[in-house]
Amino acid sequence: MTANGPRTAVVDDAGDLADLATDLPLPQLLAEDGLLAETGESALRRRTAVTPAGAARRLAPLDPPTVRDFSTFPEHTAGIAKLVDPNAGVPEEFWEIPTFYFSNPYAITGPCDDIPVPPNCGLFDYELEVAAVVGRAGRDLSVDEAEEHIAGYVILNDFSARDVQFHEMRLRLGPAKGKDTATALGTVFVTADELAARRHGSSFDLRMRVSVNGEQLGEDWLHHMAWSFGALAAYASRATWIRPGDLLGSGTCQGGCLAELWGRHGLDFHPPLRPGDEVRTEVELLGETRNRIVAGPAAHDIRPWRARAE
Repeated sequence: MTANGPRTAVVDDAGDLADLATDLPLPQLLAEDGLLAETGESALRRRTAVTPAGAARRLAPLDPPTVRDFSTFPEHTAGIAKLVDPNAGVPEEFWEIPTFYFSNPYAITGPCDDIPVPPNCGLFDYELEVAAVVGRAGRDLSVDEAEEHIAGYVILNDFSARDVQFHEMRLRLGPAKGKDTATALGTVFVTADELAARRHGSSFDLRMRVSVNGEQLGEDWLHHMAWSFGALAAYASRATWIRPGDLLGSGTCQGGCLAELWGRHGLDFHPPLRPGDEVRTEVELLGETRNRIVAGPAAHDIRPWRARAE
């Protein structure tokens, strides 16, 4: 965000932002092969409008048409399971399909935006993730084909109302409102070619960190994913379409949220997020998010039309 309103820009070697000579949003720039690279190279060459990094308010790099959030880190899955059963481990189904839920594209927020506590939430949480951004439409793709449809990557912090989530999932649906308030995206969208030298195992050799009020609470490596981003894109495309701008979240890394830490160490390990807290996520080469938690609205009363049968 500049004084002239929202602009799409490319980051130069000094960290400043050179405006692209187009009003097209990122998903449309990705939809035509080569257009984003051509437009970005032209902006760096012409430098018609350049904003110093400190003078711009960073918005989310894109408004995705869909958000699929997967679960790919087995250690995180095991820790979450211990909230219900201290002896639980990774379920067999984890290794059979890269499962996901649909999140809310209207909940996308910027890397430095304030995040309100959702109504009726006493266990507010963060989730450190990376999301792949689809750059080319496809359907029924193989893993190798799907890998070619990924245009780049962005940090994703999936804020979660845990008590709301656990309540609604007793109906064997969801998560729904437990994940509906805010999904913060990182400061930059990084194209896939920029990460090629860091390719390792399932994904990339990138360190991930999360802290609350300056205290680091979680750390992991992105290549600890058990499923590759190509596998996520292939599964997402099964019997349907993925399209430019779609987000495919990695799921939370090991130690990447409070719920996992509560499962491993008990609810007293660290308090849930409260107004005034600042949550910072960092991933090498992908930038950061830095969001302040603020008070949210009260819930309006909602009642069923029919009374419960005795």
